[in-house]
Formats: sequence, structure tokens, C-alpha cells
Amino acid sequence: MSVGEEVESRPRRRASRVIRFALIIGAILLLLFGVPWWTLIVSGNDWPTPVVVIGTIVFAVALAGFPALMFTGHGRGHHDVPAKIADTMLGVVWVLFVWSIAGQILTGVLWAAGVGTPARSRIATVVVALIALVLLLWGYAEAMRVPRIRRIDVTVPRLGAGLDGLRLVLITDTHYGPIDRARWSRGVTAAVNALDPDVVAHTGDIADGEVAQRREQAAPLADIRASLARVYVTGNHEYFSGAQRWVEHMAALGWEALHNRHLVVSRGGDSLVIAGVDDRTAAGSGVPGHHADHEAALEGADPALPILLLAHQPAQIEGAVAHGVDLQISGHTHGGQIWPFHYLVRLDQPALQGLSRHSERTQLYTSRGTGFWGPPFRVFAPSEITLLTLRAAA
Repeated sequence: MSVGEEVESRPRRRASRVIRFALIIGAILLLLFGVPWWTLIVSGNDWPTPVVVIGTIVFAVALAGFPALMFTGHGRGHHDVPAKIADTMLGVVWVLFVWSIAGQILTGVLWAAGVGTPARSRIATVVVALIALVLLLWGYAEAMRVPRIRRIDVTVPRLGAGLDGLRLVLITDTHYGPIDRARWSRGVTAAVNALDPDVVAHTGDIADGEVAQRREQAAPLADIRASLARVYVTGNHEYFSGAQRWVEHMAALGWEALHNRHLVVSRGGDSLVIAGVDDRTAAGSGVPGHHADHEAALEGADPALPILLLAHQPAQIEGAVAHGVDLQISGHTHGGQIWPFHYLVRLDQPALQGLSRHSERTQLYTSRGTGFWGPPFRVFAPSEITLLTLRAAA
């Protein structure tokens, strides 16, 4: 192939990828909106014609408008009004999609039980609508509340006796975004401070939007207190929202931004290395100097000391194992956020939530997240502020 032919083929390959991506997204949206439309509007319900027409128009308009709202809201401009509409639509349609599938199963059961048409379809439709409504109202309340405290004891065999009982508070995935949660942020700060932490860690995804847009919501982070350290690493969403500016802003708020670096905390004559690495998406973000680098993060650290590593994604645990980390703390998964999305999360991540072991030395704690991304709902995946109490070996 000549140079000219090669150059000409690149745009064709890019165009092919764009078309393939668009077709996949289109198919997913047709399923997400189409299954609820079929279950609630058509599917043997025998509703009056005006109901069918109006219902079909509502679903068609939602399907057509959703991509534009999502792109406008979460594109470079981060326009909050379309983002709020698109995010809410996504949450509603996901819940309707999941329970519409269950509704079709219920219809089959009613058919087997001898219930005639259209009664069986209408019964299933009412059940689906009621369950979806209850879950969405409850899920909204769960998403907007200040998270409950989750208390976990973690034994770190290499931890010195002087650090036994160290109180580490983990917050993550605050996702300050289109819905103004400045008051919620102040509540989180109060809850963290009430735990009297030695170390507070934020493992990324601070916000969806630039510092200038989310400054007020993030401001209460400056008031969080810790006797030894406040530390932070980037998440994948920082790389849509000015990662380096968030690193600098967190430093301005008094946090140690562990941008592939570490610090050492000491108490009672014993010490602990606290290291942090950038998110695993950083290398492909185009932000200069950002990439996950465990070697740089641990350069100069005493290998005899125990290591606590901040890394946004549980999937970064392989690097932690390879570098002898004792405990990695992560977020990213949101615990699935809206059931049963956690099955999809597990395809990409080695852990969904909680404490897990990944080598003889290395443990991983995965938080379900302090805030929420996008849809303002949490269904069977409660948020958390985590108090990890580190214990030395007996």
C-alpha cells in the first residue's frame, strides 16, 4: 500500500467506526425505549386508540430527543438543564425497561393461569408502572440523602502497633453536577468530621463539570478535618472535566493531590506510606503528564513500610499486587447504582463493593460511592461514607 492509499484509508476506517458505534447506540436506545413502550402501550392491552397514540408519541419524542439532550448536557459545554432532563430520562427508562421485561414474564404466568386478554396485559402493565414509580421515588430519596456510615475493620499485617486503630474515612464519586448539591456537600463534610478521622481519602470523580462550574458544590471539602492527612486522586470523570485544574483546585482546598506520588504518615513511632495513582483512563485522555504510574508513586518509599494506595478503579488492583501494596481503596462502581446494572459493572471490574483479597499481601476495598452519576436514583445500591479502621496483626 502506498502512503497516499494509507492516508486515504484512515478516514474510511474512522468513518466505519463512527457508523458502527452509532448503530450500536441506536440499537440500545431502541431496546431501552421500545420494550417499555411495547409493555405499557401495546402488547395486548387493548387501550383506547387515543391512549395508544398519545403514549406512542411520548415514547417517540423521548427516544428522538434523548441523544441530543445527553450530548448537549454532557458535552464540552456541560449545559446543566438538558443534562438534568437527559439523566432523569435515562434513570426512568432503565427502571421501566427492567421491570417491563419482568412484566412480560408476568403476562406469561397469568396466561398459564388462564387469565384472559386484555386483563392479563393490563394487570402486568399496572404492576410494572406501580413498581417503577415506587422504586424511582425511593431511589431518588436514596440518591439525594447524606450517605450512611459504613464501618469496616481491616487487618493490615505489616501495620505497626503505633498505627493500630488508625481511622481512615473514604469518600469517592461525589459527582458534583447539574443538580446543585452544595447543601448535600456540607452534610457530607459534617458527617466525615463527626467520625474524627486520622486520614480522609477521596478516590476521584469529584465532579461532572469544570472547577468554575462546580466550585460552590466542592467548597465544603476545604472544611473536612483529618489529624494526619487529606489525600485525593483523579477518577475517570476528571478527564472529561479539566483533570489538571481539579488537581490544582484540590491542592488549593488543602488536600494532598497524590498525582503518581506518595507521602508518609507516622504515629506512635510507626509509619504508613499513602500513595496515589492517576485513573487508568488518564493515559488516553491527552492531558499532559497524566497516566497511572505505580513506580513513580512509590519511588523512594521504604519497602519495609506498609502501603495504602488510592486508585479510582478496582481494575487497577493488578498494579497494586505487582508493587506489593497492602491495601488499595477505590470507588468507581457505585455498587451498580440502579439494579440490576451491577451485572454489567462486574464485566469490567474485579469487585463491585466491599473488602476483597487479591494476593497474600494485597487487599482491596471498593466503595459504593458517596454521590451518584447521572440519573438521580440509587436502587438497591446505597451510597456510603466509609470508616475503615486499620488494625495491626494480633
